[in-house]
Amino acid sequence: MDFGVAIFSTDETIRPGEVARMAEERGFESIFFPEHTHIPTSRRTPYPAGEPLPREYFRLFDPLISMTAAAGATSTIKLGSGILLVAQRDPIVTAKAVASVDVLSGGRVLLGVGTGWNEDEMENHGVEPRRRFGRVKEFVEAMKAIWTHEEASYEGRHISFAPMNSWPKPIQPGGPPILVAGNGRTVYDRVLDYGDAWFPNRLGDEEKFAARIEKLQRLGDERGRGSVPVTLQLAPLDPAEIERYEQRGVTRCVWYLPPAPADKAERALDKYAAAMQAAKA
Repeated sequence: MDFGVAIFSTDETIRPGEVARMAEERGFESIFFPEHTHIPTSRRTPYPAGEPLPREYFRLFDPLISMTAAAGATSTIKLGSGILLVAQRDPIVTAKAVASVDVLSGGRVLLGVGTGWNEDEMENHGVEPRRRFGRVKEFVEAMKAIWTHEEASYEGRHISFAPMNSWPKPIQPGGPPILVAGNGRTVYDRVLDYGDAWFPNRLGDEEKFAARIEKLQRLGDERGRGSVPVTLQLAPLDPAEIERYEQRGVTRCVWYLPPAPADKAERALDKYAAAMQAAKA
């Protein structure tokens, strides 16, 4: 079992490089940074966790910039997007940016991707919300083509480009692992179609959620994938609970740090480091 942390990194919080260095010193395997390009003032889309929308959502650094800052301050910790809103991005530009971070970090990128929830935000990017699932699938496939072919091309409904050259290529063979976020009923298909792992939030009834993890493993076996890694966000602290999730297929637990200055973030890191050590004992 691996253990990581995540933080909504903003202009009002501990800096990405500093928090990543502190997490690495405490033995965490990974650190993740969320994304929202902006929050429309219309606020037509309700916040899934219930209003009001927390202040940090309005002030996020770009996650790839945060990952780059973290890369420069560390040497071993893996650097994740948690999550990158791929449907709202140009896949050619994003492929180059992700590959650049992977090279500059020595191959430490974990690419968490998702479809997002804020329909107002999507629409400002020219994205029809009902089509975002297809866009993410094609954009991930297009990025993989760019990462793995000297002359890359792609033909799809949402993105098409003729043969082209683009470097750098990621250090990690095939590109960074794709962690597909989401808790919806169709997430299994998305994970198995273009992902390397599932990246859910631990929400709802615990037994029903655990059964979903087990269902993904069955579907992975049926499709010849074998066991599918699961990175669990909002992980429990209790070692016995963590062990039960590990037995069902969870391979990484991630805890959220408060979006706060260094002293408060450090106290949270110490708490989670103690939970990590207890789980490993």
